[in-house]
Amino acid sequence: MKDFGVGIRKIGFLVLSILAGLFLWQMFTTFSQIPSFIFPKPIEVWDRLIIVLQDGSLMKHALITLQEVLFGLMLGLSAAIITGYFLAKSRIVERVLSPYIVASQSIPIVAIAPLLVIWLGPGIFSKILTSALIVFFPVLVNTVVGLKSVPRELYDLMRSLQANTWQRIIKLEIPAAMPVFLGGLRIGATLSVIGAVVGEFVGADKGLGFLVNVGRGLYDTALVFVAVFTIVLLSLGLYGSVIFIENRLLSWQKRNGD
Repeated sequence: MKDFGVGIRKIGFLVLSILAGLFLWQMFTTFSQIPSFIFPKPIEVWDRLIIVLQDGSLMKHALITLQEVLFGLMLGLSAAIITGYFLAKSRIVERVLSPYIVASQSIPIVAIAPLLVIWLGPGIFSKILTSALIVFFPVLVNTVVGLKSVPRELYDLMRSLQANTWQRIIKLEIPAAMPVFLGGLRIGATLSVIGAVVGEFVGADKGLGFLVNVGRGLYDTALVFVAVFTIVLLSLGLYGSVIFIENRLLSWQKRNGD
């Protein structure tokens, strides 16, 4: 009952903060006399939302972006986990690859995205790869940190129990590195949306990034707001999904803490 009450209070604060934000937004647009094509009123954004929901265009573009994000997240996670494991286990691999990995992060994703569109075309794969690239580094770093944080004494214990390589990975390294890894996944899940949308900005004929470009070109600022809010909701949904997975996988930590 205590947890239920805390949850209700959190939802109440969230609703109040949203209502307060809408009120301030309405007051600002009313008294500033800013034209709606520059900064629309909340009701204008709401009306535009109803239109794109009824004609199905918002759902169509949102599903395209979600598809790019999920495939990009899976690709980025897979590459980061595999690379991170070898970096954590081999100093030679770390010395060889680390300079290239760090240097790659100095290049903004907005500079890479046009090249990917040129090389791979404006199709969905260039957006998936853009999303995967932006996910890769934070997950990689947390994977390496998580694996290197496993106490040496636990490795000695596994050797004394004559555990093989797979048993060591499954029974020791994955559970021990999981909290740090999930922290990187939180960041990666949010960034994956940014990567996909940036790819759509550069070259696409569908997706939420494309919808933003359409609204911008037509001075339909309300449509831009609708697309941006949808992108935010998509990011929050992925972040919340990671939190849910984290609570399920790390429930043993809470029990031990109690």
